[in-house]
Amino acid sequence: MKRIIVENISKSYKNAQALKNISFEVNDSELFGLIGPDGAGKTSLFRILTTLLLATDGSAEVFGYDVVKDYKKIRNIVGYMPGKFSLYQDLSVEENLNFFATVFGTTIEENYDLVKDIYSHIEPFKHRLAGKLSGGMKQKLALSCALIHRPKVLFLDEPTTGVDAVSRKEFWEMLRGLKQKGITILVSTPYMDEASLCDRVALIQSGKILSIDTPENITNQYSHKLFAIKSNNLYKLSKDLKEFKSTRSVYLFGQYLHYTSNDNNLNTQEIEQFLFQKGHHEIEIKTIKASIEDCFMDLM
Repeated sequence: MKRIIVENISKSYKNAQALKNISFEVNDSELFGLIGPDGAGKTSLFRILTTLLLATDGSAEVFGYDVVKDYKKIRNIVGYMPGKFSLYQDLSVEENLNFFATVFGTTIEENYDLVKDIYSHIEPFKHRLAGKLSGGMKQKLALSCALIHRPKVLFLDEPTTGVDAVSRKEFWEMLRGLKQKGITILVSTPYMDEASLCDRVALIQSGKILSIDTPENITNQYSHKLFAIKSNNLYKLSKDLKEFKSTRSVYLFGQYLHYTSNDNNLNTQEIEQFLFQKGHHEIEIKTIKASIEDCFMDLM
């Protein structure tokens, strides 16, 4: 069953167009990722779907409710965690959670079974002011507050930005647990490595959807031979590879350059010979499988 339906949504701010005919669907109890860099339009789309912003064109439904006509009903069934920490920093952990429970006409005790796995991490610090929490603890508190009224759909806008690697891992484990409890989740992130943790993803750039599919299908559709290359001089290596015959793309990826050619018959020996003639040493070349980030760069 389709729980979120977005049809040709566009959004303009004066002379800037943030979203351009966005369309996709999210299934029941699905963990759907919106993957793209800052400025891609992710936050604008989330604000439209959570009834905080009106689209310029198009329509959208959440659990069968229209985001314009039925905005009051939608606000009762969604949990929203914005990208910026927006809880009351001068209230304690417990006071924040109690406040959000009261707003939605419920109590911590009534829905504690839903948030206990998350809240238990910060409950020992329940009397600490929210503004004094670490990034990972703020993240868990914000998620607990978004869940305290037992929403049917959860919107998480870049929830792991600025959070350490351990907290990021814990957070995604929590999301998988919520998915198993029947909650439909739409999460946005600029981190390409998090795409593999979603059931399906939409790659978005400059307000346009580039691709929608499972992470595995997206990487399997990559049609070029991909090389990871490094030498004793990465800057010169990048410059020289761009001048190599039939070069399609060259970009930095950690300690390597990822290189593709328009000639799919190209082999490592030809590349190595070319680089040796250009004066490179300590050359390392290997053929690799494309990641989501490689696919994103290719689609761009």
